[in-house]
Amino acid sequence: MLIFPAIDLKDRKVVRLYKGDFTTVHQVAEDPLVTAGAFLAAGARYIHMVDLDGARDGRRQNGDIVRAVAATGLRVELGGGIRSMADLEAVFALGAWRAVIGSAAVSDPDFVKAAVLRYGPERVAVGIDARDGLVRTAGWTENAGIPYLDFAKQMESIGVKYIIFTDIDTDGTLSGPSCGALAALQKAVSCSITASGGVSGNADIRTLRDMGLYGAIIGKAWYAGAIDLAQAVADGGPQEVTA
Repeated sequence: MLIFPAIDLKDRKVVRLYKGDFTTVHQVAEDPLVTAGAFLAAGARYIHMVDLDGARDGRRQNGDIVRAVAATGLRVELGGGIRSMADLEAVFALGAWRAVIGSAAVSDPDFVKAAVLRYGPERVAVGIDARDGLVRTAGWTENAGIPYLDFAKQMESIGVKYIIFTDIDTDGTLSGPSCGALAALQKAVSCSITASGGVSGNADIRTLRDMGLYGAIIGKAWYAGAIDLAQAVADGGPQEVTA
């Protein structure tokens, strides 16, 4: 299982939110590049980055930070405000390895289909963020009214192979991942699934690995000092640098 330590960016700062609520935003690290270097030193080979400015209002303003992190050798999986082919081109021009399409996958599934055809399924993931079983969009502020399992099946039908699933009610809580929702997702689709939200310590990483998930995102647990990242990488198994 691949381990994706996370950096969320807002106003060029490394921040975290509680349950996706922008009123709870707080800075958790001084320097995103130093933070990425710590991930690399712990053995991580991948990083999950979210441009929260882009996710909320569509205006990404952290491109130079993303480019610098990509230059460290970490494979950058980047989401936030990717809504068009021009956005995808810009993201990949920064050196991102994989782009995560979130809200636009709900409003414009044809865009997702075209993106997968153009760049290949390895380079495009869909982020499914849910609260109470329903998909949320616009930085988790809007209820799309679509059951997350139905949406996952729709994405699989148009060629999506990688899904990042976030249960918003666990995000930033250190309460443990939503294993039941993840297991239901595994049964519903054959996509490779990355778990996001709720990881509270190293035992959770082993649980997710034993479930057979593709990846796990580590956010607040690292910033709070609740997880040993080097051990998490070791527990995940070989961190192959794939396409």
